[in-house]
Amino acid sequence: MYLRESLNNILEKDPAARSKLEVILCYPGFHALFFHKFAHALWLKNIRTPARFISHLGRVFTGIEIHPGATIGRRVFIDHGMGVVIGETAEVGDDVVIYQGVTLGAGAAARQGAMSRDTKRHPTLGQGVIVGSGAEIQGAIVVGDNVRVASGSIVLKDVPPNSVVVGVPGRVIYQDGQKVEKPCPVEEAPDLELQAIKSLKEHLEAVEAKLARLQQKMRDREETGSLSGQNYPTVKQNDGGSDPVDVFLQGSGI
Repeated sequence: MYLRESLNNILEKDPAARSKLEVILCYPGFHALFFHKFAHALWLKNIRTPARFISHLGRVFTGIEIHPGATIGRRVFIDHGMGVVIGETAEVGDDVVIYQGVTLGAGAAARQGAMSRDTKRHPTLGQGVIVGSGAEIQGAIVVGDNVRVASGSIVLKDVPPNSVVVGVPGRVIYQDGQKVEKPCPVEEAPDLELQAIKSLKEHLEAVEAKLARLQQKMRDREETGSLSGQNYPTVKQNDGGSDPVDVFLQGSGI
């Protein structure tokens, strides 16, 4: 039953899959989940070292590391899969799709070492979640049902169901099919890169304005004859619409 369901699920979700035999022979995500199924059964029986060894073999053969303590739902599809890491207390719901390079990690809890052992440290993914390649979901957070996490995003806070998350740190841009004009009410880590760019832009504008005032004073004194015969460079003022920093910020959606 499990074998048939897994094969049919991959054939349904991956247009590159042509046959069940191809999936059995050539799909590392399929292999990794089978290694995990056996390792997880041993882990639940408290046979920990053999469980870790089977998990390690799965990592060697597939490039996908799933801790035997992780809970994986039905019809989970790990596409391509190289570099995927799923931590010990992670929970992955039914019908989840995970692409290559994804990390379901412990976040800040990992730095506490043995103090955080046997505690919930890794994320929980609801049903129907899709996690794009290279994305990281860190900490004991909950990603709701039918969430889409964009490639390369870093998710550090809970995500409500039916949302689209992008960016570093991840922020909700769509929820229930509607664009989110302001940050989602869920607590969101500050976007330090955005703050730094805006701060530098404001500082540059202040310096340009000061230089413009100094130039005007120089011209006024030259007209009175006290500084005649000297030429001074002119600071070009931004025209507002073609400022490359403004173009960057607007094009990035921030």
